[in-house]
Amino acid sequence: MNTTPRRRPLHGAGSEEAERLGLAALLPPPPVPGLGPDRELLLKEALLHKAGLPEPRGSLAPRAVRLHARRRLVLRVMAPAVACALAAGGIVVANLADTPGHQAPAAPRDDAARAPEAVRLLGRIALAAAAQKQPAVRADQFVYVESKVAYAAQSAAGGSLTLAAVHTRQVWLSADGSRPGLLREEGRQDTPLGADDTPVYALDGPGATPRPTTLRKSPSISDPTHQYVASLPTDPVALLKLIRDETRGQGQSPGSDPDQRAFAAIGDLLAETWAPPQVSAALYKAAAKIPGVTVVPSAADATGREGVAVARTAHGRQTQWVFDRNTYAFLGERTVLTEAGEAGPAGTVVGTSAVLARAAADRAGEVPAGHR
Repeated sequence: MNTTPRRRPLHGAGSEEAERLGLAALLPPPPVPGLGPDRELLLKEALLHKAGLPEPRGSLAPRAVRLHARRRLVLRVMAPAVACALAAGGIVVANLADTPGHQAPAAPRDDAARAPEAVRLLGRIALAAAAQKQPAVRADQFVYVESKVAYAAQSAAGGSLTLAAVHTRQVWLSADGSRPGLLREEGRQDTPLGADDTPVYALDGPGATPRPTTLRKSPSISDPTHQYVASLPTDPVALLKLIRDETRGQGQSPGSDPDQRAFAAIGDLLAETWAPPQVSAALYKAAAKIPGVTVVPSAADATGREGVAVARTAHGRQTQWVFDRNTYAFLGERTVLTEAGEAGPAGTVVGTSAVLARAAADRAGEVPAGHR
C-alpha cells in the first residue's frame, strides 16, 4: 500500500509544474534595476522601431521631449514591461556611447527644417510648378499674357509718387522672335514690339541680287523669346550663373546690387513669359539661392487676391512675388517702399500686377479662345 501522502491539488491542477507556478504567483515580482536616462531613451526608440511607429527626428534628448502626449503615455506603460522582459530573460542592455570603440548613432540632419523660410517656400513652389501641365507653343505662334497692372509715376515738378489706376495689359510675344509682337494697354494706343529692327540687305551668294532683311538682336534674359526661355538650363546653379552673367553691367548706379538685378530678372520672366514647367521650377530654385530673399506672410496682387509672398529689399524698395497659399501658383508682383522719402512714406505701393491668363495665339492682337 502506498503510504506517501498525496499533494493537495492547486487550482485543480495536479502536476508539480502547476503547483510551482501557483507558488511563484504568490511571490512579489523580482526587482527591476533602475535605468539611466540614456538607456531608457534607447529602450523607447527600440520599442518605437519594433512597433513600426515613425521615429521622431532630432537628437536623442529633443526626440523624447517632442513625442506626442499620448505616445509618451504608451511609452510609460510599455517601457517598464519591456525592461522587465529583458531582465527576466537575462538580456543586458548596454549604452553604446559608454562602450569602448562605439559611439551613439548620430541623429539624422533635417536640412529642410533648418533652411531659411524663403528657401523652404520656394522649394514647395518649385515642386508645384514642375507638376503643371502645359501645351507646347509652336514656333510660328505667339505667347499671350493678360494681366492687370498699375504703376506709380512722379510729376515733372517732383513730389510723391502717384499710383495709377489698375488697368488691363495684354501682350503678344513671337515664340521664335521672327515676327513683331504687340502690347495693348487700356487707355493707350497699341505698341508694336520688335518692330524697331534695323533694315539691312543680305546676299544669298556671289552675284546674287541683294534682298532686304532685318538685323535682329539675339534673345537674352532681358529680351527673351519663348524658345529662348524654353532652352534655359534646368539646373538652378547653372541658371543663376547665366542670369548673373547676362544682367552684369545693368543698372550700374551707385549702390547697384547684382543680387537684386538677378531677382528682378527672374521676376520679369515669371510675369510675362510662359516658361515650361521644368524651367519655371528651376527659376524658383535659382531664386532660393539669392541672398536676402525673405517671406512676407500676407500680400495681395493687383486684383486683391491675397496670398503669401517671396520678397527681396534693395534701395528702399521691396519687390514681392505673390503666390496662392494652396496651389503655390504665381499670382503677380508688388513693389512697396520700405523707407520714407520724397517718393512717399514707407509702405507705399508703387507697383502692382496680377497675371490673369497665359496661352498660345496664332496672331498678334488675337485673344485666344477661352480668354475673350
